[in-house]
Amino acid sequence: MFEYLGTALVGVDPGFDVLRYLTVRTIGGTVTALLISILFGPFVINLLKKFQFEQHVREHGPKSHYKKTGTPTMGGLLILLSLIISTLLWADLSNRYIWVVLFITAAFGFVGFLDDYKKIKSKSSDGLTSKQKIILQTFFAFIASAYLYFSAETSPETAFIVPFYKDLLISMSPFLFIFAATFVVVGSSNAVNLTDGLDGLAIMPTILIAGALGLIAYGMGNIVIAEYLYLPHLEISGELIVFCGALIGSGIGFLWYNTYPAQIFMGDVGSLTLGAILGTIAVILRHELVFAIMAGVFVMETLSVAIQVISFKLRGKRVFLMSPIHHHFELKGWEEPKIIVRFWIITIILILIALATLKIR
Repeated sequence: MFEYLGTALVGVDPGFDVLRYLTVRTIGGTVTALLISILFGPFVINLLKKFQFEQHVREHGPKSHYKKTGTPTMGGLLILLSLIISTLLWADLSNRYIWVVLFITAAFGFVGFLDDYKKIKSKSSDGLTSKQKIILQTFFAFIASAYLYFSAETSPETAFIVPFYKDLLISMSPFLFIFAATFVVVGSSNAVNLTDGLDGLAIMPTILIAGALGLIAYGMGNIVIAEYLYLPHLEISGELIVFCGALIGSGIGFLWYNTYPAQIFMGDVGSLTLGAILGTIAVILRHELVFAIMAGVFVMETLSVAIQVISFKLRGKRVFLMSPIHHHFELKGWEEPKIIVRFWIITIILILIALATLKIR
């Protein structure tokens, strides 16, 4: 809205042109989302308590988590609403990438809402079945992936970018692109969902990765920066930094209430959606491998579950005391805040490594 406003009023006063600057709109989007989530946080928490949208801890989880029973959940709605409102206010709504990420936000938010609502109604930790979730996630990710491929206007938008090699773009067929993109989006969605088991554990890495992806989006959208870093120039990708800024603001606002000991949990409506958003942005920017490095904590959590299941089925033995791996460290005697902060630190290190690959070419 403000981008259109700046365009309309620039004839009245050239000073209004500032509303069209990416940097100004990114800051505006970040601050707007932050204020919405901070100011409406108490209202949402009380509303969730009123409707008894409360967390039900799984029976076989760590005993230390039993005290979390009754904490309001579905707080991801606060993140999504502040994110969507801020994006609609500050982003250029003629940009097709913006509508793709907004579609994923709404679609995966719907899946997460259904999952959370079913858990609340049954008063257990059992929501949608794994099969039901995968089908819905795959369906929505397929739609977004197919649109991205067939709406592409330049070859780099559908090519595979190999890190450490400049100008090495591997052409992808429609099937390969859509399959790979769908896998990344669905995999990322579930990875963040698995990580969301401790207060603030999932939201801070999400904030940090959103910031890093926003920088890449801005760089690829700026021809000077793109040429300097030997990145493909995607003219309209820069607008995604406004969305990423809104995601950072809404995430920080949510963290204010989600930090240990949490007053609210994001639920699957938050974790499934945030993971899908990050995966979608990585697909749009064609930096899936760089994203995998940034999201190393999410990858580690997912692999720990896979390793645990495969080991138990094949050997009848568990590799970890409990999976996902953050529960393993809990049972090893680590305090919850120590696990959370150390995983944050790991994410910061991995993001720096990932960003370094942009120059090492």
